[in-house]
Amino acid sequence: MTAHTLIERLAAIVGGPGLITDAHDMEPYVVDWRRWYRGRTPAVVRPASTEEVSAVVKLCAETGTGVVPQGGNTGMCGGATPSAAGNEIVLALGRMNRIRELDTLNNTITADAGCILANLQQAAHDADRFFPLSLGAEGSCQIGGNLATNAGGINVLRYGNARDLALGLEVVLPDGRAWNGLKGLRKDNTGYDLKDLFIGSEGTLGVITGAVLKLYPRPRTRLTALMAVADPAAAVQLLARLRSACGERISAFEIISRACLELVLKHIPGTREPLPQAHPWHVLVELADTREGDSLRDDFERAAAGAAEEAVIRDAVIAESTAQSQALWRLRESIPEASRDEGLLYRHDISLTVSRIPQFIAAASAALEHSFSGVRIICFGHLGDGNLHFNCFVPGRLKDDPAARDASDVNRVVLDLVCQFGGSFSAEHGIGQAKRGELAYYKSALELDTMRALKRTFDPRNIMNPGKLLPNESGK
Repeated sequence: MTAHTLIERLAAIVGGPGLITDAHDMEPYVVDWRRWYRGRTPAVVRPASTEEVSAVVKLCAETGTGVVPQGGNTGMCGGATPSAAGNEIVLALGRMNRIRELDTLNNTITADAGCILANLQQAAHDADRFFPLSLGAEGSCQIGGNLATNAGGINVLRYGNARDLALGLEVVLPDGRAWNGLKGLRKDNTGYDLKDLFIGSEGTLGVITGAVLKLYPRPRTRLTALMAVADPAAAVQLLARLRSACGERISAFEIISRACLELVLKHIPGTREPLPQAHPWHVLVELADTREGDSLRDDFERAAAGAAEEAVIRDAVIAESTAQSQALWRLRESIPEASRDEGLLYRHDISLTVSRIPQFIAAASAALEHSFSGVRIICFGHLGDGNLHFNCFVPGRLKDDPAARDASDVNRVVLDLVCQFGGSFSAEHGIGQAKRGELAYYKSALELDTMRALKRTFDPRNIMNPGKLLPNESGK
C-alpha cells in the first residue's frame, strides 16, 4: 500500500480534524522534549474515540505500518518519537480528553487516556477529592502516557507510582481489538492481572485508551518547608525524624544540591535564593492532612526544632501562603528545564534503597571526578522513595556533537555503581530509545527472554512502538 492510500484510509477513519500531514504542523510530534530525538512520519493521527483508535490500529496491522502512541510528548527517553525511517504513524491521543465518570462513593475517576494530568487533578478537587499523581509536566502530560511509562513524581512516598493508582484500563491491542478492563474494583483475583502488563510497557504491547484511577480524601491542611542540610546523610536522618513525628502525612521529600539551585537561579526568570545563606544541600518537604487544625504544623515544628538542636538542619523556611509554597516548588520543578538550557547533560534516573543513598552519592561523585576532570554533578530527586536524578555536565562535551551525545563512558561509571549498590538504572522515566543499551547490559538473559516472549505474543508483527524499550537480539 502506498503512503497516499494509507493516508486516505486513515482520513476516512478519523476525519479531517483527526489527521495532520503538513510537515510544519507535524513538527511538535516528531521531536522529543529534550530535543535529542527527531523522527519522520507520513501522518499524525488524532483519534477522538476508542473505536477510532481500534480502527486505526487494525488498519496498521493489516498494512504492517508501525504505530507510535504519543501522549503529551513530555518523556525523557524518546519513547514517543518516531524513527527517522518515516514509515510509522504517530498516534496522538490528545483529542480523547473526557472524564467519563467520577464516583465519589467508590473514590474513583474514569478518564480517557488523553486527559491532561492537571485537568484530572482539578476534576478530583472540584469533587472534594484528591488525585495524587503530580510531576513537573502535569500541565501538558497526559494520563495515558503517565501509565504507559509508570510515572512517579513527587508523591510516590505516600501514594505510590502511577501503577499503584490504577484500578482498571481500556487498551487497544496490536490487532485492533479493544480490551475493556475498566473496573473500579480493589479486589479482583480472577487470573493474570492484565493491566499491569500494559502499565510501564511504553506502548509496545498496546495503546491505553482509558483508565479507572484511585481518588483520596482531599487534604485540608498542607505544609511546605525548605531546609538546609550539610549532606545527604543528614537528609536521610531528617527523613527518619519526620517520619517518626508526622507518620504518613509526609507526601513529598525532595533533595536538591547547591549546583541544581544555581542552575535554576541562572536560567529561570523570577526565581530567587530561598534562604539568607548558601548551603550545599537542601530538602524540600511537603506534608498534608485531611483534618483541619494546627496539629500538622505543631508536629512538624517540634521535629524540626529537635533536628536543628542537633545540627541536622542548618536553616529552614516554612511557606506561609500558597504563593510561597509554589515558589519553593518552582525551584525544584524547574531543574530539568534549567539543565536543558545549560548544555549537554548526562542523565541518570536511578533508584536505590534510601539508607544507601548517601554512600552512593559519595562513591559516584568520587568516581566521576576521578574519570572526568571538571565534571559538574547535578544531583536532586525524590529522596523519600529512593529515586535520584544523578546527572552531570562534562567540560568540552556539546549538545550538537553526536559522539558526545552517544558516549556511554559517563553512564557506565554511574550505572555500574548503581548495580553494585543493588539499585535500578531506570526509576521513573522508562527506557524508550535512550536506555535500550542499558537494558541489554544490566538485565539478565532470562528477564530479556521473558520480555521478548511477551512482546511476540501480543505483537507478533512488531508494529507497536517499534524500536523502543526492548533491545534487539544484538543488544542494541
